Amino acid sequence: MKDCDYIQLAVPGIRALQPYQPGKPIEELERELGITGIVKLASNENPLGASPLAVRALRGALGELHRYPDGGAFELKRALGAKLGVGTDAITVGNGSNDVLELVARAYVRPGAEVVLSQHAFAVYPLVTQAVGGRPVVVPAADYGHDLDAMRAAITPDTRMVFIANPNNPTGTWSRHDGVHRFLRGVPPEVVVVLDEAYFEFVREAQYRGGVQWLREFPNLVVTRTFSKIHGLAALRVGYGISHPQIADVLNRVRQPFNVNSLAMTAAVAALEDDEHVRASAELNQRGMRQLESAFRAMGLDYIPSAGNFISVEVGEAARVYEALLRRGVIVRPIAGYGLPRHLRVTVGLQAENDRFLAALAAALDAVGAGRP
Repeated sequence: MKDCDYIQLAVPGIRALQPYQPGKPIEELERELGITGIVKLASNENPLGASPLAVRALRGALGELHRYPDGGAFELKRALGAKLGVGTDAITVGNGSNDVLELVARAYVRPGAEVVLSQHAFAVYPLVTQAVGGRPVVVPAADYGHDLDAMRAAITPDTRMVFIANPNNPTGTWSRHDGVHRFLRGVPPEVVVVLDEAYFEFVREAQYRGGVQWLREFPNLVVTRTFSKIHGLAALRVGYGISHPQIADVLNRVRQPFNVNSLAMTAAVAALEDDEHVRASAELNQRGMRQLESAFRAMGLDYIPSAGNFISVEVGEAARVYEALLRRGVIVRPIAGYGLPRHLRVTVGLQAENDRFLAALAAALDAVGAGRP
């Protein structure tokens, strides 16, 4: 058979993509270095684990694994609608909130159309844009965060979508509710605005508000959230979008049948009722954030103040420090791909995990400064 270049056969938007790089799994590091007792603080997972109510509900659902999921996600939409005060016709479920981000891009971004996003923003935004043939328009950040005025000025007649992460990953920066509201007022109605609130439940800032309150005022707004973070259901991949019912109707036309599995939906419905787990997770995060910030100041390291469950710290030769941390059994996240080659992103863990990371960081900085691995 004649050889063929199957990369060149792919559509142009796909050929230009670089695959999303997730945090290094614990198992991979164990295979590479033959070490155990690894601490993973790379993927913004909940150190308390999954909601106990969700785990209990999962056990009760195992007997139905031979059945297809409810393709309409009736119970999950009902529970979300009651929790958020919206109609079930405004909700789109996804295989994680990333799935919803892709659905919106597929539905509304035609080839050649512009999509406005911020420098240092979540890597999935340009990925889904390019995958459908759109053109990312990257607006320079202001103090590592979204410059909403500049993003509004970047909108042209060719713009079809804007992505805003609030809080943003990987910087943890956030936008005040009055600034977001002012931005939304200035966006033409034919431009869809996606407000990604994956870390919404962790924010404790007085001037922060979630975007669901603005859905009636701005029918071009889509708010996305996830069960992967504070609810601790990352392995099950379940997220959702809230929007005008017409947008939700369009998204359901491009959504794959059964895109969220039965166990994920069962766990998500139970997790919505577990207010105690959400409270405990948020409080643990606040304590851990203070622990890390205090240690960084004592070590003379600059960091980006974060409203999420992670923090990015400037360590100089970040790639070498990252490798030195791996050798000490600690996994964090290098973020050079986000335009931050001197920073590492660290998930807030349990106190003992944070202690382990901080001790390893001090040793890694000393080793790198001395030219050792």
